[in-house]
Amino acid sequence: MDLYDVIHRRRDVRAQFTGEPVPEDALHRVLTAAHAAPSVGYSQPWDFVVVRDADTRRRFHEHVRTERDVFAATLHGEAAERFARIKIDGVLESTLSIVVTHDQSRGGPAVLGRHAIADTGLYSTCLAIQNLWLAATAEGLGVGWVSFYREPWLADLLGIPTGIRPVAWLCLGPVTHFEAVPDLVRHGWRQARPLAQAVHHDHWTPSA
Repeated sequence: MDLYDVIHRRRDVRAQFTGEPVPEDALHRVLTAAHAAPSVGYSQPWDFVVVRDADTRRRFHEHVRTERDVFAATLHGEAAERFARIKIDGVLESTLSIVVTHDQSRGGPAVLGRHAIADTGLYSTCLAIQNLWLAATAEGLGVGWVSFYREPWLADLLGIPTGIRPVAWLCLGPVTHFEAVPDLVRHGWRQARPLAQAVHHDHWTPSA
């Protein structure tokens, strides 16, 4: 696929996973693409925990369901009704998961380019996630980012050392198809924001 096709075809997948195996060579290419992301001071602050164990995924899924209930309790009226229709994860349906972590101490203590903006390290890890997502899409694999979890709980589940942050639980696997329209748009949760409202010239201008 053309790069722009991949960018616009990419979706946050929930319900379309088939559960079929991910070829090892494809998984290696996807992880290699993630590891090729740019990083501040060439610190490469990410790690990737590939989670295949069924019991670990089941326990995480139960935690996610609990956190879904916590969020649902904050909603009322139409927002609650809309959210009730939205599937928030494909943890059990996907083939495997990849947890991307961030180590703020890597490359330190003097990380070139990070002295003024500490979050550039975290931004770097997010770039690795984006590379992974686009590479997976090019391979015909779906990715779903699950964010309904508490970081300390997930760190304990996977034995992640103190000081290393679990940034993303990504469900990965073959899919039946990619939806033409993002789920949250289809379900009426949010509408796409036009590019014209996001572009400013020379200085910040209020949106119309």
